[in-house]
Amino acid sequence: MEMQSLRFIGEAIEVEFDQAPAFEKAPDCPARFMWRGEVHRIAELLSEWHDFGRRGRMAENMRPAHLAAASRRGSWGVGRYYFRVRTEAGRVFDIYYDRAPTDSGGRKGTWFLFREMAEAE
Repeated sequence: MEMQSLRFIGEAIEVEFDQAPAFEKAPDCPARFMWRGEVHRIAELLSEWHDFGRRGRMAENMRPAHLAAASRRGSWGVGRYYFRVRTEAGRVFDIYYDRAPTDSGGRKGTWFLFREMAEAE
């Protein structure tokens, strides 16, 4: 099934797991997410992928050999874990966990609702 982007959302969300991930900075797909006051239960994980690419100035602060290794396995605070999910209501969303710390006091990243998807016509 081929999918196309229905609409960009780009908003931070809260997620919940039935079982906490073994590694906080490398999470599995959550069981549900909260967006705009509504709980969206995930019925099916359709696909997942990772992006450990460095962006902007961060891409310029490493030697090429180290940059290549970091793009394959990631480095602290860099990278995103993407999940394409179908909710119990039948809607398809791309969500992701951004490993970048939110501020100097917090080491955790942030979950985002990236976009809503639809079957391509």
